[in-house]
Amino acid sequence: MESRPSTAVGRRVSAAAVHPFPNPSTVVIVLGAQWGDEGKGKLVDLLASEADIVCRCQGGNNAGHSVVVEGVEYDFHMLPSGFHLQNCINIIGNGCVVNLPELVEEIQKNESRGVTNWSERLFISDRAHLVFDFHKQTDGLIERGRGTGSLGTTKKGIGPTYSSKATRNGIRMIDLIGDFSIFAEKLRNLFNYYKLTFPDLEGDVEKTIEQFKKLADYFRPMTIDTISYLNQAIMDGSKSILVEGANATMLDIDFGTYPYVTSSNCSIGGACTGLGLPPKYIGDIYGVVKAYTTRVGDGVFPTELKNEIGEHLQTRGREWGVTTGRRRRCGWLDLVLLKYTNMINGFTALCLTKLDTLDELAEIKIATTYKRNGVEIPNFPASVDTMHDIEVEYVTFPGWRGRSTEECRTFKSLPNNAKLYVQFIEQYLGVPVKWIGVGKDRMAMIRVF
Repeated sequence: MESRPSTAVGRRVSAAAVHPFPNPSTVVIVLGAQWGDEGKGKLVDLLASEADIVCRCQGGNNAGHSVVVEGVEYDFHMLPSGFHLQNCINIIGNGCVVNLPELVEEIQKNESRGVTNWSERLFISDRAHLVFDFHKQTDGLIERGRGTGSLGTTKKGIGPTYSSKATRNGIRMIDLIGDFSIFAEKLRNLFNYYKLTFPDLEGDVEKTIEQFKKLADYFRPMTIDTISYLNQAIMDGSKSILVEGANATMLDIDFGTYPYVTSSNCSIGGACTGLGLPPKYIGDIYGVVKAYTTRVGDGVFPTELKNEIGEHLQTRGREWGVTTGRRRRCGWLDLVLLKYTNMINGFTALCLTKLDTLDELAEIKIATTYKRNGVEIPNFPASVDTMHDIEVEYVTFPGWRGRSTEECRTFKSLPNNAKLYVQFIEQYLGVPVKWIGVGKDRMAMIRVF
């Protein structure tokens, strides 16, 4: 009898030999739902206390998150907001742009506030692009050239660095930790490219090369393939993974009030492209919403209050930027805007922050409709040029003046008018409010069950 060839074809495989399908982790994502400064850091800190990994997926040190823990205030710009937690891994993803000298300063600042063993817990994507001083200079020169049409950028070099990335002459972390002679040549070429475009550019590229030679040794142990690392952690199934978006949806390069936007995708898509995250592993998407609206810098702001109420919100809410120190413009909560950002991101729940800032107002308004020439605008406008003559319709609520929310720790304990305010937001958007912030400290957060 002819013997059967020894191949796997046609072989019966026992059930025990088959690997079971994995039970992967789902990833929780926190995104800003307005123009930034909503208090994302506070929610991320709350969630990160139970997370194994916290990730930044886009942007650079133009972001600013404040976290207050037991009276100690941590300011994070490039670092993920889990940096101060001893058992938390922190990832700076491929979608970020990184200013290494300023990242060192940020690390050292947080070290002085008691953060330890950080070098074992911080990883940077080898695909992340680098911000150089000439990017920052270019940012300032471009902004200055706009004159009265300035965008109000942070001048951190974020836009020019993403521009380098898009024109494919950018420099990445993998270049820095590789053959340094190749890195040095790329840096010279990039500097000369910018010098040709901006003759007023100043700088000593050879000095920068020497500076980055030291930085290469400093950051080499932390530079890894974060895409593989994160996906392996997801497939492990036992890891709790949290992604914090920087900036906010209304500053998104595609969906925001262009051109008064940042240079990255601050919406749900940026979480996927900025980390190599498969969409099927996304779980909850939490939108962070301030109980009113603020904006830093220039750009349209339909509900802005240029009066004593706006000044009151600014003062009581301590509305000045973590990154720039600039005062934030203040206005009523805008549900037209939030309906738009919810449509893009698909929030599973909201975190409503700084409700206590409204405590002293006799009445409070919420924007529900945009009109032009008396006709309702059905969708959020794409062009800022068409938004200057918008008429905003509001619903007015009685305030809860004389009833402070600062000591409230349950939804039931809130003043009745505050409850009505929160419930109206939920009903209009069709999204539940899961947390309500009523103070600066970590514990000043109501969990709504």
